[in-house]
Amino acid sequence: MSETIYDQIENYGLSQKDRKKTMFSKIGVVGCGREGQNIVGITASAGLDVVFVELSQDKIETAISRIGRNLDDKIENWGLTAGEKKAIMTRIKGTLNYEDLSDCDFVIECTRHDTNTGERNTRYRKEVFEKLESVLAPDAIIATNASTVIVTELAQDLQYKERCISLHFLVTQPEGRILEIVKGLYTSDDVFEKVLVFTKMIKHEIISVHESAGLVSLRLFVVMLNEGCQMLMENVASIEDIDKILTKGWGYRKGVFRIADEIGIEKVVALMENMFREYGDKKYKPNTLLMRLYRAKQFGLHTGKGFYSYDENGKLIK
Repeated sequence: MSETIYDQIENYGLSQKDRKKTMFSKIGVVGCGREGQNIVGITASAGLDVVFVELSQDKIETAISRIGRNLDDKIENWGLTAGEKKAIMTRIKGTLNYEDLSDCDFVIECTRHDTNTGERNTRYRKEVFEKLESVLAPDAIIATNASTVIVTELAQDLQYKERCISLHFLVTQPEGRILEIVKGLYTSDDVFEKVLVFTKMIKHEIISVHESAGLVSLRLFVVMLNEGCQMLMENVASIEDIDKILTKGWGYRKGVFRIADEIGIEKVVALMENMFREYGDKKYKPNTLLMRLYRAKQFGLHTGKGFYSYDENGKLIK
């Protein structure tokens, strides 16, 4: 009997080494607090693999648990199936090591705000950018999810400054599917065009914004919030009725006080103070009522008390 000859199938088939890497085959996120969880969930739901970096295993487990709960809400309210949830969760991985981002072609920095001041440390974020540059390929995109920080400042010490860009996901309105995109002083047109492709992949519309503190979304929001607070102090109407005017009368999904609670009063105050320093216009200076809540550490949803009160599950107490 003649000897059977075995040949390696990969010599004739499409081997792993011959496959071209597709754009945005793997996305990275640094920091998986509430904003990071939103980005990870949106990205994985669009069919992309995503890996996020956190500071401890406990934080990784907490983030994955909360992403799962957010998907459970969609199963209940938006028609997502249990099978789709399972598929989404298999695309998500948490890690403690920046090296696990090395094969990502797009990484979004989304570090947490300080729980006391509501600020995000620019110095620390620059360190994150430098760590990312040390592990990523030269053509990988580095982004920050930000509304007041200037991405040019974060990029200025990097070797490949042109890869840096700023995004702003509206975390309180993820169903709005809109994304503010900011080109920095160094951002290349090629990087901007690639991010537009990413935006289409996650089924978001884009608003192109020039570098400016507050962008479009927050500059509009905080002025409305300040005016709402002033009306409360003048006893013009109640919290509930002012919000109802916006939701029932003007078609907003949520009123300004609910949105402030969901963002976090400490973050809102920090953002407003940043804009006040940047522009010098008193319309951005936090209203006295906001400062009272801030000093009392009644930060909103995550503390159970802000403009509204919430139970341990984050449900509004009426």
